[in-house]
Amino acid sequence: MKAYELTYIVSPEITSEEADTLAKEIESFIQNKEGVILNKINPTAKTLSYPIKKHASGFMAVLEFQSEPEILQELKDKIEKNEKIVRHIVIIKKAVKIRKERRTKNPSAPILKKEEIIERKELQEPDTHKASIEKEKIELKDIEQKLEEILGE
Repeated sequence: MKAYELTYIVSPEITSEEADTLAKEIESFIQNKEGVILNKINPTAKTLSYPIKKHASGFMAVLEFQSEPEILQELKDKIEKNEKIVRHIVIIKKAVKIRKERRTKNPSAPILKKEEIIERKELQEPDTHKASIEKEKIELKDIEQKLEEILGE
């Protein structure tokens, strides 16, 4: 059994009670042919975007059902013969695939303001500069001592 969605527009020349009766006839036809009604939206009055068969409004109904594909042609023939139904469409419903959420590889770093960036640079530069000068002084003293030892011996 496949899932289908039938959407149809009924002529505004009939009353809303007659439109409900027509919807029940279509439902009973599907159920008599061993179809299963999944969801239905009763006929509601709608203003059409453009005229269909010289009608500017109509009753729109939606019916979701499951049935065998052979029944579909009989249903279409029945709807096309009915003069009260102005327009119809039958759609094959497909199963919806659920996608997994993607994980981010690296979480993004917090966004800093310009002032914070400047302050951080100012704090880092003097410390690294002083440390490098002290290392050079220590290294020069060590080098001089080693040279004296080598030359003195």
